[in-house]
This record gives sequence, C-alpha cells and structure tokens, in this order.
Amino acid sequence: MKSVVKQERMALSGDEAVAYAVKQSDVDVVAAYPITPQTIIVERFSEYVANGEVQTEFVCTESEHSALTACLAASVTGARAFTATASAGLALMHEMLFVTSGCRAPVVMAIANRALSAPLNIHGDHSDSMAQRDSGWIQLYAENAQEVYDSIIQAFRIAEDINVLLPVMVGLDGFTLSHTLENVDTLPDEVVKQFIGSRKFPNVLTHEGKMAPFKLDPDNPMTMGPIALPNYYFEFKRQQEEAMKNALSIIKQVNSEYAKISGRSYGNGLIEPYCLEEAEVAAVCLGSTAGTMKTVVDELRAKGVKAGLLRLRTFRPLPVEDLRSALCNVKAVAVMDKCMSFGGNGGPVYHEIRHVLYDADVRPYVVNYIYGLGGRDSTGTAKYLRGSPADSSGKAC
Repeated sequence: MKSVVKQERMALSGDEAVAYAVKQSDVDVVAAYPITPQTIIVERFSEYVANGEVQTEFVCTESEHSALTACLAASVTGARAFTATASAGLALMHEMLFVTSGCRAPVVMAIANRALSAPLNIHGDHSDSMAQRDSGWIQLYAENAQEVYDSIIQAFRIAEDINVLLPVMVGLDGFTLSHTLENVDTLPDEVVKQFIGSRKFPNVLTHEGKMAPFKLDPDNPMTMGPIALPNYYFEFKRQQEEAMKNALSIIKQVNSEYAKISGRSYGNGLIEPYCLEEAEVAAVCLGSTAGTMKTVVDELRAKGVKAGLLRLRTFRPLPVEDLRSALCNVKAVAVMDKCMSFGGNGGPVYHEIRHVLYDADVRPYVVNYIYGLGGRDSTGTAKYLRGSPADSSGKAC
C-alpha cells in the first residue's frame, strides 16, 4: 500500500520506536520505573522531557505498582497516560492492572516481553504478558520495530474510543526487538496528533441527576471503583466484556485508517495471514517469531510443501471468527507458544486456538510447540508437547 504522507526514515531500536511514538502522541503523563529490557523506553522519553521537546509530566516512581497507580489516577482525571515495563515489573503491577481496566481507564503500556524469575533471566519470552491475559487489558504483539512504532500510535486511538475505554498493552520481544536497530518510517508530528486526536469522554448520569463527562472533576463529582456488592459487581464485569467485543471492530477500523496515511497495515489489525491460500499445514505464532517463520514458509513452499503462517497480532480480545475462518481449511496447525502454562496441558496460545476450532464444522489437527523460553534460540529447540484433533469426535480436514 502506497503511503499518502511523506515520512522520515530513522534508525531506531524497538524501545526507541516506542519512545518516539509516545513523543508524537501528545501524552500528558508518563509514570514509570526502570527494568531491563524496558528501561531505554522511559530513559529516552525522559530526555525529550528534559530537552523541552514535550510538555509531558514525567513521574519517576518507587515501583511499577506505583507507576501504574499514577497513570490510573492521571487517566481517570482526563489525562492521556503512558507507562512501560517488563517481566517482574508487570507482575508487580498485577493488582493495578485489574483496577485500571475496571475503572475503564484507557492507559497505554509498552511491554518489553521478558521471562519471569526464578531463576533470574533477563531475556525475552511471553511469560509476563500471558500471565496477565485475563486482567481486562487489550493485548497487541508486534513483529518488528516498525510495527512497534505504529502499534503504540494506534493503541491510543483504540484505548480512548468511547465504545472501548480499555487499557492497551503493546508487546515487543525483549532484546530481539527492544534492543535491535531497524529502519523505522516515522510520520510527521502533526499527522500523528491529528490521527489520535484529543481525548473524548462519554456522558454519564451522576448522583446529582445530571449528565457529565466520565472523568473525575470537582465540578461534577462522581466515584470510580470504590465498592460494588454482588447485586452490581457482575454488571461492571459484563460491561468490560462488551467493551472487549467492541474493540474487535475498532482495532480493524484503526488499522485501516492508519494504513491510509502511513501505507502500512498489519493484516486486518487482528490477524495477519501469510501464504495461507491453499495451505495444507500452518503455524500460528506471536511477535518477532513471525519474521523468521515467513522465511521458513518461503523455503518450504520452494520445496513444494503447501505451508502457511498465521500471525496473531491481537491476543485480547481474541478474534475468534477471524481465526476460525483463516484456519478451518488447513489440515494441520502447529501452535507456537513462547510461554509455559504449567500443568495446563499446553501453552496459552495453543489453548486459545484449540478452543476456537472446537466449534468449527471442519477442524485441523492441532499440535503445540513450546519454544524460546528465557530467550533461547528457537532453531532445533522447540519442545513438542501435545498433538490431537480439536475434538476426537470432530471431522478432520
């Protein structure tokens, strides 16, 4: 797709691509605590603040738990807020992840995906963000630094859409993307600001009986998330689920609109198929692995093997219908997990893909490979865990 906007090509690591995208996104508050391999993101952004290139309030907190708490507080007062973390930092945020999504605060967070201790490991796998998959955050996973830059910009539009109002985390593989220098085409500042726009608020009915923007404001008092007893709590959770469903179409829409100004799209925003037409076997993966897998698919195709790839860009909300449609005509699917679900009989992505295919009229044979834990090179190291049809009583392709 041809770009309609002139862009500047820059040499950026994945972390630097995040920082530059946030710089262009007119963010009001950034609160963060350093942790490898995320540190460069907020370190670079702090330079933009110190140099007067942005008017953002930068808060150095005493922990990641405090960082997200500060972003939540800023967001519910109407500010655009951003943070970044990885591994143990994300784990320390666990409580506040649920509070942030429950308060419908559209915070954007970059995750430089890294293994969790113990033993200590600073390299990239998906253990950290997968452990938070039920926290109510939208999850996007990027393949390269270019997509990291584009996804952060898109994330603000997605999160702040009044039909969504959910926080978004963008995953970039630790060191593989976070510290690797790549060419990144960047949009002009004004184009980014215009694309994201100013933050909008839905009107809600206050206890005073008047309609007011959904934010904490002394002129229009309201509370967010204090307590909900059994007769109301369920309704809040249902609203979050409806917002997740709404996000499916919004992610597609934002991906399409972004393509018109940048010339770049990532499948339909939810999934990105590669050589799946007439494919008999396919792999499913997340993140930077897709770049390598595309080369493998090309090599297999050259040998006459009808191979294909499906990159799952949006893991939450899970694009059930898109996945089912893309995979139902494949004979066998290898689902690749860069994360272990201990005692769970397979990795988390495998569980999801198998669940999606269970209700399909025609289902492929599905196998699971755990690979790359702690950043280990994937060539020849993948652990085959389990393989079976989605349902033994179902039809095989």
